[in-house]
Amino acid sequence: MTARELDAVFVADVLAGRLREQRGPGASFTRAVIDSRRAGPGDLFVGLPGERADGAGFAADAVRRGATGVLAGALPPGASTFGSATLFIVDDPLAALQDLAAAWRNTLSSTEVVGVTGNVGKTTTKLMAASVLSRRFRVQASELNYNNEIGVPLCLLELRPETERAVIEHGMYTTGEIALLCTWTRPRVGIVLNVGPVHLERAGSLDAIARAKRELVEALPPDGHALLNIDDPVVAAMSGHTAAAVTRFGVGEDADVRGADLEPLGADGFAFTLHARGEQQRVRVPLPGAHLLPNVLAAAAAGLVEDMPLDEVCAALDALDVPLRLTVRELPGSITLLDDTYNASPAATLAALDLLAEMPGRKLALLGDMLELGDLAESSHDEVGRRAAGVTDVLFTVGDLASRISRAAAGCGLAKVEHVDSKEAAARALLAALRPGDALLVKGSRALALETVVADVESQLAARASGASRADAAGEAGP
Repeated sequence: MTARELDAVFVADVLAGRLREQRGPGASFTRAVIDSRRAGPGDLFVGLPGERADGAGFAADAVRRGATGVLAGALPPGASTFGSATLFIVDDPLAALQDLAAAWRNTLSSTEVVGVTGNVGKTTTKLMAASVLSRRFRVQASELNYNNEIGVPLCLLELRPETERAVIEHGMYTTGEIALLCTWTRPRVGIVLNVGPVHLERAGSLDAIARAKRELVEALPPDGHALLNIDDPVVAAMSGHTAAAVTRFGVGEDADVRGADLEPLGADGFAFTLHARGEQQRVRVPLPGAHLLPNVLAAAAAGLVEDMPLDEVCAALDALDVPLRLTVRELPGSITLLDDTYNASPAATLAALDLLAEMPGRKLALLGDMLELGDLAESSHDEVGRRAAGVTDVLFTVGDLASRISRAAAGCGLAKVEHVDSKEAAARALLAALRPGDALLVKGSRALALETVVADVESQLAARASGASRADAAGEAGP
């Protein structure tokens, strides 16, 4: 494929075997979107069939927002009013989207892909690696977690011909998925962070997860680079399953890119000494949580295998400014909140507790269920409970599985432990327990929606603070 512009001619050529109908004038596209609310000028809206509705029904909304093309499985309602938008009708919109993305990737001869996989930290590492590489290259990396059979094609269709490096997540639920993604992305560099029990109920076993993650390094070419976390034995063993050169990162003495002398700085980040190529340099990362060290080392390795000098890589790490799912912010009443309500896995929850341990003041936590852990669910919740007992002064849990966290923590001697039966009860318990100067961690699986607890607590604390201010003002005014 030699076409260099993502336009109606290119789309029609790629989808020739699938295209049932094409309507409207030719148009050019800047990217593809599947959510009409995200559509804008120049977008190609892809109406995917869903469990509750067919995306084609939202095509008119996408066109109103500026989309210049629609790819759907049926003629969308209101198609006669689409005006200058080009309409492509196919039997299988998802397969068409995937074909289109793979073909577009094949036109990008100046673009090399850095693939990232692992059970925890893919998005953070992707953005860190992109930040480091941007010191030397024209880089693209979506801020969204585009990492599956839908997201990766969308990511590829965002790439421009002038892009030199694209950093793309490769996710999985079971074996074969990452291998498929790699046929579209054609990565030259692959980062494997960790292997853990996330999605264990779907994958079946940790061994199956390891095989699935290994597909990334198996897909790398002989002139590529496999960047492996040596501190994870399962990942380290992947070095024998790739034709690419292997670079090992971690804190172990055998690491090619090594972090040493770690100094946690709480909410201000952390410092460490980076060792690579026989050189070393002190780095201060301005992101909270020393648990981010493996992600930072992976990003450093991505720059170093691209022949960036160590001081240039370290300068990028010193200036890292990427959004984290775990955010630290001040609540009314001088309470420090560690908001990690996006999702939860054993490794991520233990890391969040490690960060809580770095905070000043009393330490409180609300921990919820960690889901999709299969046979490891009970032991994983017990492990988190034991760790929470060593970190927290007050612990609340919510959810059926999370009751094991409370029992394990109490069994380790933590006196102030309470399991609550609802999010509303959790908010009430936190509000009764919190004092000025406390640090609070809230974390649980996405299905629990613990962000609603955070919102409730924050609004109630704000109301308290406002009421106290009014009372103080009335007192100063006098009779």
